[in-house]
Amino acid sequence: MNALDYAIDMEREGEKYYTEQAQLNKNNAVKEVCLILAKEERIHAQILKNKADKRVYELPGSDSYAKIKNLFKDMENFTSEINETPTQLEFYKVALEKEKQSIDLYTDFLEKATDSEEQKLFTYLIEQEKSHFALFDELVTMVRHSEEWVESAEFGIRKEDY
Repeated sequence: MNALDYAIDMEREGEKYYTEQAQLNKNNAVKEVCLILAKEERIHAQILKNKADKRVYELPGSDSYAKIKNLFKDMENFTSEINETPTQLEFYKVALEKEKQSIDLYTDFLEKATDSEEQKLFTYLIEQEKSHFALFDELVTMVRHSEEWVESAEFGIRKEDY
C-alpha cells in the first residue's frame, strides 16, 4: 500500500469514527463537532482519491474552527448524565491524540514525497490536521477549566475570549 492509499484509508476511518461518535453523543455538543469534522475528513479523502487517480483537485480552506467555536459561544450549562459514552473531556482528549497522529503521519509522508504536487498536498493536510489539533486543544482547555476551576467572578482573573 502506498502513502496515498494509506492516507485515503486513514481519512475514511476518521470520517467513520467521527460519524459514530456523533451518533453516540447525539444529546450534547460533541455531536455537532463530530459532524463538522466527519465532513472535513470526507473532503480530505476525496482530495487524496483524486490525487491517486490523477484527477484535478482543489485544496479548499476550512472554516471548521469558526463553526465549532460558535457552537460553544451561547451554549447553555452542560448537564452530565451517567451513561456508557465517554465524557466530553475524554472524547476531546482521544480526538486530540488522533489528530496528533495524523500530523505525524502526514509529516512523514511529506518528507518522503517525490514531487512538488505531493509536497503541496501533504503540506495542506498537515495544516488541516494542525487546525483540528488546535481546536481540540482549546476544547480540552475549556472543558477542563469549567470542571476544575472555581472562583469568584468578582475577584478571579480569567481568559476573556473562548
